[in-house]
Amino acid sequence: MITIMSEAAIRVLGKRDTVFSTDRKPADFAFDKEVATVFDDMVSRSVPFYGEMQRMTVELADSFARDNTNIYDIGCSTGTTLALISESIGATEATLIGIDNSREMLEQAREKLTEAALEHPYRLECADIQKRVPIENASVVTMLLTLQFVRPLYRDKIMLQLCRGLNKGGCLLLVEKVTSENTTFNRLFIERYYGFKRRNGYSEMEISAKREALENVLIPYRVEENMALLKGAGFSQVEMFFRWYNFCGLIAIK
Repeated sequence: MITIMSEAAIRVLGKRDTVFSTDRKPADFAFDKEVATVFDDMVSRSVPFYGEMQRMTVELADSFARDNTNIYDIGCSTGTTLALISESIGATEATLIGIDNSREMLEQAREKLTEAALEHPYRLECADIQKRVPIENASVVTMLLTLQFVRPLYRDKIMLQLCRGLNKGGCLLLVEKVTSENTTFNRLFIERYYGFKRRNGYSEMEISAKREALENVLIPYRVEENMALLKGAGFSQVEMFFRWYNFCGLIAIK
């Protein structure tokens, strides 16, 4: 079981995030070259307990990883989760597969994974999961902060395909930004989240501009909606393993 994250696995690629630091009307958020080159810094300063989320995810993945199976990271971004899973699963003979729809992100992942010199075979695939989820013979699937960027119209179909591609007893580890049905709690949690971003050096202009850029791109569900989505897709057991205000981690077993 993994106890620490190696420097190679979590090395921050690229530059400090200043994407929204200029006084300009932001376009819709996209994982383009500008974002890909600062993504590691962006996510570490924008997602509370990001390191702990990663640690918990790979510890749980280690419990379900099986020999002669595939382990997928959907929305693999710069490859951090894949690198950590490779460390965590040790001698388990599994193939790691990272899927992302951004070629720029995959370029960053390829650089990171090459430097990390993984002991497990791996491959990176560019695919739009809104069209098809290429999952087969999977013992573990991780999906960290990815489903929230998928149009709700496609989420049921994606979960069905993920569940079908998992072997019996396999698990899906899902981390999402979430919303609350209660407007009071929703407002409080968002205020605390913006406070977290301020503590990490983001200005009011950056926070406001990114919020506007994400408005029509990131569509969070309530925790209950995500759980119902998983159960409706055929997962037999669903449980929360992480919660911080408006962020949540769920584990689902087929």
